[in-house]
Amino acid sequence: MSDSSSNPMSRRRFLRGAAAALPGAAVLPAAAGWPLSVLRTVALSTAGVGSLSLQGCGASGEPDPGAASWPDAEGGDLLFRISLAQWSLHRTLRAGELDNLDFPRVTRSDYGLDAVEYVNTFFKDKAEDEAYLADLKGRCQDHGVWSLLIMCDGEGAIGDPDPAGRTRAVENHYRWVEAARFLGCHSIRVNAQSRGSRQEQRELAADGLRRLTEFAADREINILVENHGGLSSDGSWLAGVMRAVDHPRCGTLPDFGNFRIAEDHWYDRYTGVRELMPFARAVSAKSHAFDEEGNEREMDYVRLMRIVLDAGYRGYVGIEYEGTELSEAEGILATKALLERVRETLKGAFS
Repeated sequence: MSDSSSNPMSRRRFLRGAAAALPGAAVLPAAAGWPLSVLRTVALSTAGVGSLSLQGCGASGEPDPGAASWPDAEGGDLLFRISLAQWSLHRTLRAGELDNLDFPRVTRSDYGLDAVEYVNTFFKDKAEDEAYLADLKGRCQDHGVWSLLIMCDGEGAIGDPDPAGRTRAVENHYRWVEAARFLGCHSIRVNAQSRGSRQEQRELAADGLRRLTEFAADREINILVENHGGLSSDGSWLAGVMRAVDHPRCGTLPDFGNFRIAEDHWYDRYTGVRELMPFARAVSAKSHAFDEEGNEREMDYVRLMRIVLDAGYRGYVGIEYEGTELSEAEGILATKALLERVRETLKGAFS
C-alpha cells in the first residue's frame, strides 16, 4: 500500500479541508497523530473562531500531559473531546442497516461528533483495498471527521507460545498498520492473548508487541493494547507488559468496562484504569445501562474520568455503548450526554 502522503489529497490539504468543514473547531484534534512539524505549517482561521491552537499537542502531535485544556468555539475550555467507537453500532452494521463507508457521515450528522474509531471486522477484506480506503478517507474529509484508530480483532495471538504462530499474528497486523497510516489514524488497537504462566504470558506478549511496534513506529503508528479479557484485564499485568516492551509507540487503551479476567473473576475497574493510564493513547468509555438521572448504573463516570484526567490525558474519549435496554442510537446519545456532564463537573478541578 502506498504512503498516504502520495495520495492526491495530501496531509496538508486534508488538514485544511477538515478544519474548513468544522466551523466550530478551535483546535485540531491532538490525538490525530499528525507530526507537530506538519501542524505548524497550517495557519487556519474560521469565522468567529480565530487562529489554530496547538494547545494539547505534544512533540508528536499527540496529547500533551502538560496541556491544561482544549479551547472550544465559545472560548471556554474542553478537558477532553469525544469520539465514537464503531462497536457502538455493531448490531446496526451486522444487520446491514448501516454500511461501514457511511459511519463517518452518521457520526457527524446523527451524533454531532468529529472523530471515529473503527473496528476491523466491519471491513475485514478491505485493509489492502486502496480504492476503498480512499473512499472512506474522502467521506471523513467531506464530513469533517477524524479517523483516530482501528480496533483489530481476529488476527491471531500476539503472545502465541508457538514462535511461528506469534510471527504470523504479528505479520497479520501489518496490513492494518498500513491501513491506519493511509486513513490518517494515530494507532491500531490489538489484543495481547497468550498462554502459559503469568510470567510466560508477559514475556511472550511483550515479544510480539515489541516486534509489531517496531514495524509500526517506522510508519508513525502506535500499537495500543486494550484490557480485553484474560490477563489483559489485569491492570497490573498489562502495565508490566508495557514496561517490558518499553517503546514510546506502544501503549494502552483503557476500557472502563472490560475487567473480566475469568468467568467469576473481575479486576477492580478503578484500580485497573489508574494502572493503565500512564501508558494510554486512547480511552474507551464503555456503557451498558443508565439510571433515571442519566448516570451509568455500574460505573462512576466522575471517578473514572477524574482518574483519566489526573494522569494528564487530554485526548479523545471514545463512546462504546454496549447495552440492550436502549437502542444503539439512544445509548450513544446517553453516553455522550453523560460525558459532557462529567466534563462540565470536572472543569473547575482541572482548570
